Amino acid sequence: MEFNIFIVEDDPALFEALQTGLEAWAFRVTKPDDFNEVMRSFLDQEPHLVIMDITLPKFDGFHWCREIRSVSEVPIIFLSSRDHPLDMVMALNMGADDFIQKPFHTNVLYAKIQAVLRRTYAYGETQADTLEWNGALIDLKRGVIRKSAAEADLTKNELFLLISLVKSNNSVISRHDLIRKLWEDEQFVNDNTLTTNITRLRQKLDPLGLSDAIVTKKGMGYMAVTL
Repeated sequence: MEFNIFIVEDDPALFEALQTGLEAWAFRVTKPDDFNEVMRSFLDQEPHLVIMDITLPKFDGFHWCREIRSVSEVPIIFLSSRDHPLDMVMALNMGADDFIQKPFHTNVLYAKIQAVLRRTYAYGETQADTLEWNGALIDLKRGVIRKSAAEADLTKNELFLLISLVKSNNSVISRHDLIRKLWEDEQFVNDNTLTTNITRLRQKLDPLGLSDAIVTKKGMGYMAVTL
């Protein structure tokens, strides 16, 4: 399968470097025809993954992330020279799958792209469509958890975290192992990234009465418990 990566980056030199590297890894690379019409190009290209800068002409990357998330769950990786922690928190809260700070090593970017694509498209692996937990039904295909009349949509990271914790069968998974499962190379991930994703997952589970079923074990990690 040839994956199409849509790069929203207004630095021509960086875009060309990314394009050369990604095409060498057998990806197809596309970009917006006009930075004022990013959504039009996105809808035309139907990419499998988006790489998004924050600082862009007219509208910033956060704006385009919101626009994309309003119509698609395609994975989004932010790539930015901005290093304020709030930028990463904002990106993840908007539904981004990862945040990489410039300058970066190309092998790190490649590893993160592979990890996100594997989580999203499973590379042809088969799995059950649903998972039952605490009276709720987790729809693995749609990324939705339902209990009685309540339903919550989960992002790919939230779904992956929940599945990992539920399948641990009331056992603790360390923060280190969760980070490695999600982002593969934990040395390049800010620890706050995991905390942000766990917080968002609990917020999604709260209307279903399940936020307390994700338990923090201080100094150890997290576990999903049976209520």
